Amino acid sequence: MNYYLVDYENVNTQGLNGVNKLPKEDVVCIFYSENADSLTFGLHRRLNESKANIIFQRVEVGKKNALDFQLSSYLGYLIHENMGNPYDYYIVTQDRGYEVLVKYWERRKVNVSLVIDVAKRSESSAQNELERQVAELLPEKADAPQVAKMIQNYKTKQGLNNALMKKFPSKDNKKAAEIYSAIKPLIADKKGH
Repeated sequence: MNYYLVDYENVNTQGLNGVNKLPKEDVVCIFYSENADSLTFGLHRRLNESKANIIFQRVEVGKKNALDFQLSSYLGYLIHENMGNPYDYYIVTQDRGYEVLVKYWERRKVNVSLVIDVAKRSESSAQNELERQVAELLPEKADAPQVAKMIQNYKTKQGLNNALMKKFPSKDNKKAAEIYSAIKPLIADKKGH
């Protein structure tokens, strides 16, 4: 059994990539707040397809790192409740602040890992996979690393489009528009239209 504690403010819909492939023994706990409390239709569909037990934890906000503290507390609770069982715990985030928590539990022989999605991908493996996917879609393969980085860094389609226009400037924005059009299948879950 695996527990996935999702920092939804941090990873948003991308953090739930692979949720529809999890077995029924796994538990996915999505920590969200008023700052991040919406789902795309694509994510809603994937959650419905999942056999895993999905739990939603709305957390209190108002203080810095409020979600992080509540997620960390819940992790401690789960570890205590399941002491003696060989469970693995995954914190789904790109926030490196959780590394101290992973080390804390590592010293106590508890398997806690940081991943960027429930498919258990690390940041570097996800970047490599995204670069490969982008390279397949772009006419100029050399642009793939920069475009993949932009896809990861921007949460909205508009933000990504603006970044592309800034990175690939021209009078008619032709190159930026071609790139944006080519990568549309990869950004379907981003906010905006």
